[in-house]
Amino acid sequence: MDTSATGSRQSRHLAAFVLLFLREEPSHGAALLGRMEAEMPHCQADSAGLYRTLQALEREGSVKTVWEAQASGAPRKVYTVTAKGRAALRELAEDIRGREENFRFFLKRYE
Repeated sequence: MDTSATGSRQSRHLAAFVLLFLREEPSHGAALLGRMEAEMPHCQADSAGLYRTLQALEREGSVKTVWEAQASGAPRKVYTVTAKGRAALRELAEDIRGREENFRFFLKRYE
């Protein structure tokens, strides 16, 4: 499968999932990836893609970060969704709904 137009098949909607999970609970990257892998039916994210997505979301103002000190070990960056991120999530949900309709059409027609 050629994925050159989207960069990678796994990251096409990664921002939507990241915002969805962070809307439910602020998190640091490793915990977020763990939740995604445990809860999503077909999680195709990897840590590199997740962190690139988190950085992009932070740059655009959709998430904000705070450093959380740990009892032991290095501090961790905890990500939280902003108002701009919640608005982006609503737009992404609308896009996904439209795509879902097209996928249902495709599968019905294919079968």
